[in-house]
Amino acid sequence: MRRPWLILVAGLVVALAAYLGFYYGGTANSRKLQKAGAPELAWLKEEFHLNDADFTRVCQMHESYLAGCAERCRLIDEKNEQLRRHLAATDTVTPEIQKLLQEAAQLRAECQTRMLEEFYQVSRSMPPDQGKRYLAWVQGQTLLSDAHRQMQGSAPSPSDMQGAHH
Repeated sequence: MRRPWLILVAGLVVALAAYLGFYYGGTANSRKLQKAGAPELAWLKEEFHLNDADFTRVCQMHESYLAGCAERCRLIDEKNEQLRRHLAATDTVTPEIQKLLQEAAQLRAECQTRMLEEFYQVSRSMPPDQGKRYLAWVQGQTLLSDAHRQMQGSAPSPSDMQGAHH
């Protein structure tokens, strides 16, 4: 009677050990990235095969960019709030609304320009082939993406209206 229980317990122990082994083996890279100095950028090091010096430069550029980015986002949010207030107060496009729209568009253009400058700077700090691949990827994920166009309030393309999605 003891033997079936012993086999069952041994089987459960082996199954648990196998599960833990696969779990720790499968998540080792993710845990390593989380312990990196800049975990939000650690994927860049892996994906674009950056050495430590290249990765350190990318992290420094990113930190420098973030300081200005936060301020640009604050200014855009502030301008959008002013625009919301004016839009709620009227049913026509006033000169003030036109001015606010132009100012908001200018702020977004400045933000996009700075973001693109950052992309180019980061791409130049990578090995050339990886820099080109990075640049194509980030542009596709940001400036050239459907999500970015929708975030900016642009009109959908004809393919979007026909239900064609990538």
